[in-house]
Amino acid sequence: MDSNELALVPAQTVVSAKGDGPILDISGASNRVYLLTLSITNIIEQESLDVSIFGSADGATWSAKSIAQFPKKFYCEQAPLLLDLTAHPDLKFVRAHWEVARWGRGGETPRFEFGVTLKEVPADILREATAEAKAMA
Repeated sequence: MDSNELALVPAQTVVSAKGDGPILDISGASNRVYLLTLSITNIIEQESLDVSIFGSADGATWSAKSIAQFPKKFYCEQAPLLLDLTAHPDLKFVRAHWEVARWGRGGETPRFEFGVTLKEVPADILREATAEAKAMA
């Protein structure tokens, strides 16, 4: 993790039940677009991991619906997700929530080792990507 990244779920967190990551204050960010990276580093067979991101204006009351969600995961991998909060200027805090499931043979308790980072996307990179996208359209 580099100095510009924040941990929504600390790297190599081991879970066997649903839960929530720490609350991150993003009110001081100069930009409202973030790159999220889900890194699954250990898993057992026949299980799934759902990771969602929730937002809050005050750090106490959380959105009823997630503001972003990774696709359901079944394997070790790194998965990126763009989180654009420009339409949500009221949100000042974010946190990750996860759900786990296990089926089939073996024990019924799931086990995942994973982490989620959040990194602000610099404005110059956004401008460049937007210009490239418009040129390709």
